[in-house]
Amino acid sequence: MRIETCYFCSSKIYPGHGIQFVRNDCKIFRFCRSKCHKLFKRKKNPRKTAWTKAYRKVRGKDLAVDPSFEFAKRRNVPLKYDREFWNKTVEAIKKVEHIKTKRQNLYLAQRLRKAREVETARDIKAVQRDIAILNDPTEAIKAKKKRMVEAGIVEEIHESENEAEENMEVDTHWETNEDKLTYIKI
Repeated sequence: MRIETCYFCSSKIYPGHGIQFVRNDCKIFRFCRSKCHKLFKRKKNPRKTAWTKAYRKVRGKDLAVDPSFEFAKRRNVPLKYDREFWNKTVEAIKKVEHIKTKRQNLYLAQRLRKAREVETARDIKAVQRDIAILNDPTEAIKAKKKRMVEAGIVEEIHESENEAEENMEVDTHWETNEDKLTYIKI
């Protein structure tokens, strides 16, 4: 059983699936689905189509150069059947697949690590730029009140509030929440 690859997107084509196009010069193009066939007929470039493997390799999103890819090349040399040889071949294919997936995962992890570093640097820069937004509003009110107490302005305000309370005979007090200061009449 031979598993072909799509000419456009490089995905696998199993027997009995896909579309085969033969050009006038006897060149055979195999496509996994009609989507790839239509894009090929429209002369679209697979390296500029975002979902293809060619695009991912060109943009550095997938591993492009690796010695394990050499094993996937087709060899058109007929071999005499030997059970021991085929058993070794199957074991070798499994080992190569394991190595290939391990290398691809490592490559992907390195790419994500770089992206994470860039993202954290961008976040730190944004926090430093907009630090005023992150400050607690009650801290600003407390700092303002403290400056006013130092200047002697608040004492005069409290004195005038006490006079107003005595005149109105209503109990009032300031209540502090974590988010804001509220003035409550009792």
